[in-house]
Amino acid sequence: MTNILAPGAVERHLRARRDTGRGLLMPYVTGGIAPGWTRYLAAFAEAGADAIEVGLPFSDPTLDGVTIQQASEMALARGAGTRQILADLAEVLDLGVPLVASTYYNLVLHDGPEAFCAALRRAGVSGLIVPDLPVHEADELTGVAAAAGVDLALLASPATPRQRLAEISRRSRGFVYAVSLMGTTGERAALAASAAELTARIRRATDRPVLLGFGISTPDQAREAGRHADGVVVGAAVMRRVLDGAGPDDLRAFLATLRRALDQECDAPR
Repeated sequence: MTNILAPGAVERHLRARRDTGRGLLMPYVTGGIAPGWTRYLAAFAEAGADAIEVGLPFSDPTLDGVTIQQASEMALARGAGTRQILADLAEVLDLGVPLVASTYYNLVLHDGPEAFCAALRRAGVSGLIVPDLPVHEADELTGVAAAAGVDLALLASPATPRQRLAEISRRSRGFVYAVSLMGTTGERAALAASAAELTARIRRATDRPVLLGFGISTPDQAREAGRHADGVVVGAAVMRRVLDGAGPDDLRAFLATLRRALDQECDAPR
C-alpha cells in the first residue's frame, strides 16, 4: 500500500490506482461544516473514494458557486478556522486514501507558505489545491510545498492557452485539475461539452492523472467524465446534500452510486 503521508504520495497513490484501470473518485467536503464533520471522511473512503478533498472555508470564495459558498458561510459561522480544521484532521485515523486540502491563496499567505504547508503535513494532509493561484505566480508555493512533501495540484480550464497548459501539466503535482467549464462550481444538468477537449489537451501534455471537476453531479455524468479523464471531483453535489441534512450514511450511499458508474465505465468494452 502506498504510504499516503510520504512526499509525492498523492500522485503515486492515484497513479497506482489509475494504472489498474480504475476510475478515480475524489469527493469534497467543507471542513467544519457540522459537528463531527470528520465522520464524512470515513464514509467517503468506505464508498470507494481514491482521495478526499477538504475545503478550508474562506470568506470570499470567488470560484465557488452558491452551494459551496453557503457551506463555507455555515462553517465560518460555526467558528471553523484553518487551525481547528487541521486539528480535527490530525485526530482522524488512517483512511487509506490521501487528503487534499483546498483553499484560496489569502489563507496560505496569512501564516506564510512554509508554516501553512508544515501545518498541513502535521494534520496528515498530503495534497493542496489553490484555485486562485495562477501558474506564473506559483513559484514560491510550488517549492515550499514540494519541500514539505505536499503535492500542489494546479488547475487548467478550457480557456488555458497551449503554452500555459503545457507549463501547468509539467509543474502540477499529484494530478492536474481539469476545470470542465468557464464558471463557478455547482451542479449542472449535463457535463460541459468543453470537458472532452480539455482533458484530451492535458493528456497530450502529461501522463500525470487528470481529474475533472466543476459540475459533475450524477452517476451518468461521472460515467461520461470517466471516458475522458482519469477521474472526477465531486463537490457541490455532495455539499448540497450536507446542507439539506444528509449524514455520513446518506453520503456513503450517494458516492457508492458514482463509484459504480466509474467502475462500469472502466469495465465497458472499447
